[in-house]
Parts: sequence; structure tokens; C-alpha cells
Amino acid sequence: MGIHIEKVDLPGIGIRHDLVTEGGRRISVVSHRDGERDLGIFDMDDPDACRDSIPLNDDEAAALADVLGASVMLSRLTSLSDETAGLYTEQIALPTDSPYLNRTLGATKARTRTHASIVAIVRDGAIIPSPTPAEPLRAGDVIVGVGTREGLDGVARLLSNGPG
Repeated sequence: MGIHIEKVDLPGIGIRHDLVTEGGRRISVVSHRDGERDLGIFDMDDPDACRDSIPLNDDEAAALADVLGASVMLSRLTSLSDETAGLYTEQIALPTDSPYLNRTLGATKARTRTHASIVAIVRDGAIIPSPTPAEPLRAGDVIVGVGTREGLDGVARLLSNGPG
């Protein structure tokens, strides 16, 4: 089933975008002309009745978008392995005693050494897609790698032990 988002002009107020979930729930985002926005949750029994409206400031809206975007990106990366035989996607927690902690991603030379690619870093619930070699590796980072089983095992060893 394709996703359908309906746009409704609200004269004097702004624009409302409605999404109906696979389970039949209606969610809306009202973007007011003054820049404010509200997240609307509609009643299950009466899909035209808004059960709750949650005002979101800019930071809250950005945080919600980041959380939703991060989870979607990870699930799409993970499903990639289902479509490509011999290619895997893996999340590797950066060990707390990694020799690369507080060093740049480029210092690992992971792709050259393992033939696996680091395609994202998950940090504090947000995703850093396509990190550059200058991206620092921090405590709590989760590295998202794509490659063969052997290559991803190599990345995990490299992050734990260094180039050995």
C-alpha cells in the first residue's frame, strides 16, 4: 500500500497535512501561517474528530523529525541485506576502550583495511548519514557498516583492537 498524504488549506490558519496509517489512524500536522505547528491525533471511531492536538516548537518538531528519520533510515539500511545476497548491514557499537575513540573516522582507514563501508553513525539518537573522514568518533557511537560478513567482522575487530 502506498502512503498518501492529503494537503488541506485552512483559510486564515495555514495548511494541514493528513496521513492515514496502515491501521486506519489519522495523524495530521497543522502548519500555521505564523510558523507554529500542531500534531493532531484523530479519534479511531470518528476519523474526522481530532482527539488531541499537541503544539510543537521548532526544536521539538526537529527532534521528532530526527527520531522518525533515524529509525526509518536504519530499517531501510537493514532491509538492504534482504535484497542483496552476500551484502550485509550491521550496527557496531564503538567499544569504550577503542583506540579510535575521539579520533576521526578517517584514522581507521576502515574501507581500505576491511573492504566494508561505514555508511552512517548513530549518535545520541540521531543519524549522521555518509560521515566524512573528518567525523570524530565519540563514546556511545554506533557505527553502521555495509559489506561482506568478513568485511564487517574486520570493522568490528579494527574498532576494538586497532590495525593490529
